[in-house]
Amino acid sequence: MVILGIDPGFGRIGWGIIEGSGNDWAYVAHGCIETSAAHELSRRLFDLSEALDSIIDMYHPDLAAIESLFFNKNVTTGIQVAHARGVILLSCFKRKIEIVERTPSQVKQAVVGHGAATKDQIQKMIGLHLHLKTPITQDDAADAIAIALSAR
Repeated sequence: MVILGIDPGFGRIGWGIIEGSGNDWAYVAHGCIETSAAHELSRRLFDLSEALDSIIDMYHPDLAAIESLFFNKNVTTGIQVAHARGVILLSCFKRKIEIVERTPSQVKQAVVGHGAATKDQIQKMIGLHLHLKTPITQDDAADAIAIALSAR
């Protein structure tokens, strides 16, 4: 099974691909999709859609795991992320990719063993779960890999 993990954002969207079954999972790829703040909303969402479609076409995921939306203090940012999530969900749905959503605490629980894990603990456990020799240094991409791991 191939799992696409997605850490949704607006300016930067993390993604990661893992492959395997049972307790045997391997890292495949990761990256970040970035949209230009100089572009209007509709153009940024289009750019996100095009980039995500390319990733889906390249890796053919069976499942997409996406972090659930939560509003912090900045409602405007939350609304922008909600727009991006809509594009992400639609791209996956159009290709008949099963979608699961995970809260941040569910991701931490699945990867580290408790819902209050730190970024460093998550990084370490990603390396252990996937036998990585070097850590994934892009925070958004590392989060996406953790989200994918939580959907195993």
